[in-house]
Parts: sequence; structure tokens; C-alpha cells
Amino acid sequence: MRRLLAGLVLLGATLAVSAANASQVIGSGSVSGVELAVNGKGQALLSYTVDGRAVHVLASGAVNAVAPTAHGRQVALSLAYGRGARTGAFTCPSYTGPALADMLAACTAPDGSDWAVQSWDRDLPSYGVTPTPAEARSELHLAHWTGALPVLAVHADWAYRGRWNHLWGTYTYDGGGVYGFRLTAAGVPLDSFGRNVYLDTYDSAYGPGWKRLNSLVTHAPGGSWCYLVSPHGTRPAGAGSSYRLTVIGPGVTPDLSVTVPAPGPYSKSGQASDDAALRALDDPRCAVR
Repeated sequence: MRRLLAGLVLLGATLAVSAANASQVIGSGSVSGVELAVNGKGQALLSYTVDGRAVHVLASGAVNAVAPTAHGRQVALSLAYGRGARTGAFTCPSYTGPALADMLAACTAPDGSDWAVQSWDRDLPSYGVTPTPAEARSELHLAHWTGALPVLAVHADWAYRGRWNHLWGTYTYDGGGVYGFRLTAAGVPLDSFGRNVYLDTYDSAYGPGWKRLNSLVTHAPGGSWCYLVSPHGTRPAGAGSSYRLTVIGPGVTPDLSVTVPAPGPYSKSGQASDDAALRALDDPRCAVR
């Protein structure tokens, strides 16, 4: 399975009680022995070994996600680390939810809600640059949800009359766009609602296999996003035979991962219909090129 993340990143060792939004990284490292158990009180117990150290985390207090609001805050699980997190009766009833990418463990709780643990490498450098040991470490994430998953829609076509590959789409949940309100100059979300879509390219000028191409932010109000696969500075375009897009779920819902083939030979008439669909997003930051 490919990677999908969920509500929290759980790799740390701080023995404290904390709350985190979905994109907060508690820590990272070489994780093994991941075990998940749940109870009928809306709680999950996650146990694992990171860099040779046993960690136990009790998670509770949140499910699903809320719609973006300018002065609000996304839902977040409360996390309790340490010896106290090991108490209580927990089991892992068979998981009956949807298939998830990069899923390490999952349970369907007695109340019908689903919990899942997923892992992937979010911090890879862009443009196929070789990662440092810290950048190559995967993160561990936990999700808790009911009902339908978020939806990451992906389209691959051409721009500039067939010169460059072009990727675009929308990220939505419960019928509305997933987006934030504050960003850094580099497009990193500064609030608990914003999300980056992480784009990987396969068998490109960066080398064989999957390489990180870039990350891009979703836009208000519909969760639209777009990316032109063109050169960046001294780095080549990075066009691949396939593209993989991974995004952290809103709130504490699972993350999504979608893989699409590169567009076929350029067709002016075929591109016209794609351009019409792109214009229908009504997003000036994703104009037809």
C-alpha cells in the first residue's frame, strides 16, 4: 500500500499531554512494531518502537474535520505519552473501512468509527535533490474518522501548446474545499486548515524511481491547486512517466495518495476540453497557459 496519513504525526518521546493538528510533527525516526488498539470511549492506544525506544500514546478527543473558518481552528486529537497511556482495556476489532495508502495498522471501534496509522516521508527536498538523513525519515500519523474520506482530484495535461506537463485538480471534504488562510512566502500553511499537496515524479531527469518534485498549496474557496512541470533554476523540468500526489487529511481524517500517468501525446483539440475544465475552477492562480 502507498502512503496516506492521518490526523497526527506520532513519533516523539515527550512525556506530556498535548494537542496537535493534523500536520504537527511530534517527532520522526526509525519506527517498528507499530500496534494500534481502541475502545468504546473514543480513545486509541498507539504503541511502537522508535530508534530502539518503546513509545505509548493515548489519543482521544477528535474525529473527522470541520470546514475552514478564518478565525477558527481545525479539530485535533489530544495526546498523552508515557506510562499512564498504557492503562485500560483496548482491543483492535477488524477494520472494515476503505483501503488506505501506506497503512500500517487500522481498527474499527465499537462505536463504528475508524482509526488508522499510516507512514510516509513528507520532508523530502524538492527537484530530486538527495535528502539528508533527517529529510529521509518517515513520519507516523494517526487518523480517526466516520463516513466518507476527503477527495483529491487530479488531472494531468499540457501547457504552453504541449511544451510542459501540467497537473491540477481540487482537494475537497464533505462537499467543500480544503484550504487555509495564512501562508509563508514559500507557500507553507501557517494555520491548522491549510494543506500542501506533495508531488513526486517517476523515472524523470532526476533519476530512476520516485523523486520529490515539489509541494503546492491548495487555494480558497474550492481547494483548487495546479503545478507546471518546468525547469527551476539549474534543475531540469523533472517530467516523469507517472506522478504521485500525497496530502495530509483535513482535521484528523486520513491522508490521500493518488498516482496518475503522464499525459499522452499533445493534442490541441483534446487540450481544449481540459482547458475548459480548468477555467471552470474559476481560480486566477490556475489560469490556462
